[in-house]
Amino acid sequence: MSARLECGCLPTAIGSMPHTNPDEACSIVMKYLSDIPAWPQLPRRSPEENMVIQFSEGFPGVIIKGDKIHVEPSANFESELEQIYIDCEQDNAREYDISTEYAAGLHAFLSEATGSKIVKGQVTGPVTWGLRVTRQDGLGILYDDTLAETAAKFLRLKASWQENILREISPNTIIFVDEPNLVSLGSVFTPIPEEKVPALLEEIIKGIKGTKGLHCCGNSNWSVLLDTKIDILSFDAYNYASSLSTHSDKVKSFLERGGNIAWGIIPTDEEALANESLSSLRDRLEESMALFTRDGVRFKQIIAQGLITPSCGLASLSLEAANQALELTAKLSHDLRSRYVA
Repeated sequence: MSARLECGCLPTAIGSMPHTNPDEACSIVMKYLSDIPAWPQLPRRSPEENMVIQFSEGFPGVIIKGDKIHVEPSANFESELEQIYIDCEQDNAREYDISTEYAAGLHAFLSEATGSKIVKGQVTGPVTWGLRVTRQDGLGILYDDTLAETAAKFLRLKASWQENILREISPNTIIFVDEPNLVSLGSVFTPIPEEKVPALLEEIIKGIKGTKGLHCCGNSNWSVLLDTKIDILSFDAYNYASSLSTHSDKVKSFLERGGNIAWGIIPTDEEALANESLSSLRDRLEESMALFTRDGVRFKQIIAQGLITPSCGLASLSLEAANQALELTAKLSHDLRSRYVA
């Protein structure tokens, strides 16, 4: 974990935006999130920017049909899988680039975000990717031990390539591992082998040299996630603060060893967003933080080691609502910092 990282409630975003024009998306990001801009994922622009397909480029045997993706072993399948292991061992991420076709927002961001002190990127995590990429029989590759491990190493190399290119803008990088499917931990409907999760997450996390974040936009087994070697836990504080607060002891230990919490307090449901204001969101956030201070977590530490974000990506919103969400993120951050950060 990075030594005593203190974000001081600066604002950033999770990643996805509703735009189809990458320059417009980057412009809005830079307008509201200039302290920690995040490159925009644009799934409405192309199916290739879907959060799973976006990081599939180059994986052996991948077949994409619309928004579906599966793996069909080819004649050289085993040797191609082995090469991923070799490249991981040698920390060789050069061949694991993400092209403009798959991430127009990233490539536009590289010119838009020059001069930023900190820049943020994101990669889909191995659990979510492994559930949504299937074998030919329709079973997620997460349930195939060999493919699950290889996928985690492949995504590690994708994250490493991304981090290297972002460091051309700034030496200070944050990479979030996005894991929406971790809400299924403990579910009888989508059983995830819980014993696999820490090892798969650690595989990708150890390939990130800068600040390491993990984002889960629903309820989860927070103890499992807080025990990983992440620097930032990003969660939907608008809906699930009480859920995380049942693990206040783990949160306290996480903060004490230098971790930060990204408070996803700006709702990404358009109806909920329309009913909120700066003052209502500040009240809701402070009420959420009080759940932890009552259990002995220091308020000053929560503020010092916090980020302010939307609760999830913004791709499902209208352009106007996405703009409002980022504006509120920036305004709430400024309000908190003017009140509590020296």
